[in-house]
Amino acid sequence: MSSLTITDRRVLEQLFKMQSGYVLDFTDRTFREFVEEAVNVDIHSDNYTKQGTSKANKLRTFWKIESDYQVGTLVSALIDYVEAQDKNPWPEVLDSINRAGEIAARLLGAGPSLSDLKSHATKFNANYLAEQVRRLEAAIDNDPALAIGTAKELIETCCKTILADRGKSVSNSADVSTLTKETLKELKLVPEGVPDAARGADVIKRLLSNLATIGNALAELRGLYGTGHGKHGTHSGLAPRHAKLAVGAAATLSTFLFETHQQTRND
Repeated sequence: MSSLTITDRRVLEQLFKMQSGYVLDFTDRTFREFVEEAVNVDIHSDNYTKQGTSKANKLRTFWKIESDYQVGTLVSALIDYVEAQDKNPWPEVLDSINRAGEIAARLLGAGPSLSDLKSHATKFNANYLAEQVRRLEAAIDNDPALAIGTAKELIETCCKTILADRGKSVSNSADVSTLTKETLKELKLVPEGVPDAARGADVIKRLLSNLATIGNALAELRGLYGTGHGKHGTHSGLAPRHAKLAVGAAATLSTFLFETHQQTRND
């Protein structure tokens, strides 16, 4: 269940034009395709019809029953869609976009997770991890490109730290995808490890599958907008809220992996 407040929902419903049962200009088909691409769920399944069968009601149900991370990811994708449709929004629309972006960043846990990572850096004597956290805190608002690039590196550092602490050798050439998969396997967090009889097994498996994709998505985002590659002289970067999305996703995953590592290291 997400932590969206009534005020949050009002902001989002206004921005996404949900008052008449619709969601922006989506048809049933395009809305399904959009949500599947964003969060890997079928928005037209029975899970989301408890408040009604309109697109708006299905989205409201999604907000109610899914996790903060899932809701934050979809909200951020919808904000990007709004911005792509309206390159020069009116001031009141721009204000709604900014407020919605803050909601998405909060749901994705950009702030609290960084605080948690500081304590993990101390526990593992990981000075480089601590430096990355400091860099992220300073760059989110002032240098989004640096924050996006560092977010991907944060996951790599997290995985290497955990694997090393468990005595597992890691190739220096291993990419973020390989590192994430190896860490999930070592922590026994692969989706196949969840028994079908477990309560909420489908939801747990879906979330675990999504975990493995965060590193890949950040690597792609880094290639497009982050530091690490030369850009055309007319290149236009992303806004701080996009950096918050990247940092929030990386920090949430890294915190979860560190906490799982600590709780299971003696199993």
